[in-house]
Amino acid sequence: MLRVSEAADIVLAAFAFSTYAIVMRTILYVDGFNLYYRKLKRSPGLKWLDLERLGQRMLSQHNQIVGIKYFTARVSSFADPEAPRKQQLYFNALKSLPNLTIHEGRFQSSQKWAQMAKPPTFKPEGSVSEPWPDVVLINHTEEKGSDVNLASHLLLDAFLDRFDAAAVISGDSDLTAPIRMVRDDLDKVVGILTPKSGIPKEMEEAASFVKRIKRNHLRDSQFPDDVLINGNKCITRPENWTAKPTS
Repeated sequence: MLRVSEAADIVLAAFAFSTYAIVMRTILYVDGFNLYYRKLKRSPGLKWLDLERLGQRMLSQHNQIVGIKYFTARVSSFADPEAPRKQQLYFNALKSLPNLTIHEGRFQSSQKWAQMAKPPTFKPEGSVSEPWPDVVLINHTEEKGSDVNLASHLLLDAFLDRFDAAAVISGDSDLTAPIRMVRDDLDKVVGILTPKSGIPKEMEEAASFVKRIKRNHLRDSQFPDDVLINGNKCITRPENWTAKPTS
């Protein structure tokens, strides 16, 4: 087994020298919602994303992608009635990648009291003199499970020696501890492909390397408009995901 210091040197060398011969078994761990909200939500033309092509573009030619694990949750139709259908189409397109698996968390909704950061300037309806309250009751929805699932798979796969290098697509600092454990205690290379412009210092220091996902990486890593599943079933890009992104 490669020691982490040796493997990190190999990764850096592979970026610099195309003649370097070693091949590193690599698994991509994709934090679907972190990637979506940081890079894809406001860019319809980038949502039809081929994760394998993205990994190939971001990593060295010596990183052999042997697995892709995509962590997400089913969206609701509350804000967009078409959202579940479009998400399912994307899931179907992802299933055309033979080495990809989808791991679903869940959304959890609850009501919580929250302090108002900036109360409106107008008065509450029916009130002449009463100010806005300091706190209000809100409907709170959060995605649960994906970060824990990603961390668990990362640690288990490293322990079972299923990869030489892992690439975590996320900017979630909650993943700092498992990334550090896999690098330092299990002697694996763990890189971060971050959709954020910057990540916390402790997260960067926990990783073997960090690369930022840029718009051109996403633009050049799209599925074709029509994706064949099992050689015969055709999955078509959602109609409002066809806007051509600018560079």
